[in-house]
Amino acid sequence: MARIVHIEDDPANRLLVRKLLARAGHDVLDAEDGLEGVRLAVSSRPDLVLVDLNIPGLDGYEVALRLRGEKSLEGVPIVAITAEGDRDTSLSVGCDGFLQKPIDARTFAETLARYLRGEREEPPPHRNQRLREQSQRIVSHLEEKVSELSRVNARLRDVDAARTAFYRNVTHELATPMTPIVGYVKLLHDEELGPLEPQQKRALGSVQDCVTRLRQIIDNLLDVTALETGRMRFSHTSYDVRASLVRALDRYRGALAIAGLELVTDIPERDAPAVGDAERFQRAVAQLLDNATKFVASGGRVGVRLDATDGGYRVTVADTGAGIPEERQARIFDAFYQVDSSVTREHGGTGVGLAIARRIARGLGGELTVASPCDVSLGGGAFRGVSFALSVASVAPVQLDAERLST
Repeated sequence: MARIVHIEDDPANRLLVRKLLARAGHDVLDAEDGLEGVRLAVSSRPDLVLVDLNIPGLDGYEVALRLRGEKSLEGVPIVAITAEGDRDTSLSVGCDGFLQKPIDARTFAETLARYLRGEREEPPPHRNQRLREQSQRIVSHLEEKVSELSRVNARLRDVDAARTAFYRNVTHELATPMTPIVGYVKLLHDEELGPLEPQQKRALGSVQDCVTRLRQIIDNLLDVTALETGRMRFSHTSYDVRASLVRALDRYRGALAIAGLELVTDIPERDAPAVGDAERFQRAVAQLLDNATKFVASGGRVGVRLDATDGGYRVTVADTGAGIPEERQARIFDAFYQVDSSVTREHGGTGVGLAIARRIARGLGGELTVASPCDVSLGGGAFRGVSFALSVASVAPVQLDAERLST
C-alpha cells in the first residue's frame, strides 16, 4: 500500500481519484490548493504526489518546483494531471509524469503503480529554456501577490487607525458625563444633600457600585487607546512602593470579601522608596486583584508578596484558581483578548486589564509575567493556580519607548 498526496481543488475529481486508488489499496491524502498541498506533502512523506496544474494558491508548476527543492522528498515521483497544462513544461519543472484529463478509470491505478515502481518520463531537451520561462512567470505571479498584499496591508493600517480613533473618541465622550454622575451619586449616598431612608441608601449604594465599575471600564479603554497611540503619560516623582501597594490592597479588600476570597499578604514593614508614577502602579496592582476576583472561585485564596530586587521591587500576586491553559498564556496580555470570549462566558470584563498592567509595568521600568501552574508559598500556605510577577524599577525611565510599551 502506498501513501499518495492528491492536490486538486475540484471535489468531484478528488472523490473519483480517492475511490480508484483506495480500491487498489492505496492511502490517499487530499489537499484543495497548492499551499496546503506543499504543507501536506512535506509533513506526510508520501510515496507519490499527484498534482493538478490548475489549482489556487500555488499552481501545479510552482508546487512541483517547490517540492523538488525539498530534500525529504528526494526521489518521490510527482505526477501532473491536467486538462489544459503543458507536458514539456511539467517535466521541465520537476514532474516525473504527465496525465491528461479525463483520466481512464480502468487503467489509472496501474499507471500510477508504474511511477511507484520507478518509471519516469524523460524531460525535454530544451528543459533549461522551459525552466527560465516558468521562473519568469512565477516571478511575475509573486510580484502580483506582493502588490496585492501591500494594498491589503495599507487598508488594514487605515482600518486599525480608524478603530483606535473610534475607541479614543467614544471613551472620551463617555468619560465626560461620567464625572458629574460619579460626583452626584456620591453626594447623595453620603447624604450630603439630605438624609435618606435606609431603602433609598441601599438603592444608591447599588447604583454607586455600578457607576464605579463603569468608570473603571472607561478608564481602562482610555488607557488602551493612549498606549496604542503612544500617548500614555507617566509622572516621575518620588513614591513608596510599599505604601502604594497597601493602598491598592485596601481598596480591594471589600471586593475580595464579597467574592468570598481570603487575602494573604507578605509585605515587609520597611519603606520601599522609588521614583515613578504611584497612581499608575496602584492601577496595575488593582488589575491583577480584579483578575483574581473574577477567576478564583469563592472559598479560594489570593496571596500578595513584596520583594526587593536588584534595581527595584517585585510584587507577586498568586491565587488558588483553576489556572490558565499553557497555549493561551502567550496571549493573555494582548488587549481585548479573553481566554473565554464567547457570548455565554462566565466572567465579565473587556479583556484589557492585563494588557494595561503589563504596559504600566514597562512604563515603570519593569515587566509583568505569568506562571500557571505556579508554585508559590505565602503565609504558610501553597498557591498552585496562577501567579503574576509585577516588577518595577526603583527609578523609572523618564523617556518612555512607546513601541516597547505596546509590544
